[in-house]
Amino acid sequence: EPLIFIEVALMKSLAQSIQEILWDEPPIPESDATTALFYSISSTQPGLAGINLGKFLIKRVIELVRQEMSHIKVFATLSPIPGFMQWLLSKLVSQSKLAQSTSENSTDLGEASASAFKENLLLPEEEKAIVDASMKLDGSISGTEVLLKLLSSDEHDWTRSETLSEVLRTPMMRLCGRYLLKEKKRGKALDPVTNFHVQNGAILERLNWMADRSHKGLCQSAGIMVNYLYRLDEIEENAQKYFNTGYIGASAYMEIHHLNSPP
Repeated sequence: EPLIFIEVALMKSLAQSIQEILWDEPPIPESDATTALFYSISSTQPGLAGINLGKFLIKRVIELVRQEMSHIKVFATLSPIPGFMQWLLSKLVSQSKLAQSTSENSTDLGEASASAFKENLLLPEEEKAIVDASMKLDGSISGTEVLLKLLSSDEHDWTRSETLSEVLRTPMMRLCGRYLLKEKKRGKALDPVTNFHVQNGAILERLNWMADRSHKGLCQSAGIMVNYLYRLDEIEENAQKYFNTGYIGASAYMEIHHLNSPP
């Protein structure tokens, strides 16, 4: 019995959703594939939890694929983001409570104290768009409060509204990019899956909206998934940078589209 195994899909390009891998068209002919996509790494032995065997397995799989299928040029993942919603909801709750406290204690001293902890999670245009889109659903005046109420629902009603889903897409993708690339614990990525792949030498290539529409996927990350890319000539350098400085590599697309922060 294997101690750990990895599931790989052979594809023509990076998958943008788990549905694309599991339920869409039949697998393409092996000879037509250009991309090896890792989408599940599982240990069969509970006692091995916490031991990074996946690092060695990924490198071994890459070596084997290159030997047996030289036409495969891209090695990447489609990965979950298990900590994103927990992080975001805690931020939203904190800011909502702070706003409520400020309105109840509207003294100059109270406002000055609150401003030191205030964080603009949403850009002004995002705030307005969220409030406008949810007017029929919610009477709140704060975009942050509206977002908190929408994301806190176990029913995920916002996913069934094309308007709300489209309005939330930009701020949620931006905040997810921030979570993955900027939020750290002891100098390393706060997200455990990011930490795993980046310490193995991968970079963050792309975020994918509504990539996992399952209840678990919506609860963990609002359905967002991420592609990590293993550039073979940069793996060792990337891993060393992360080990030495905590630096997390990202594609130009990620940097441009998902890291615009509020002033």
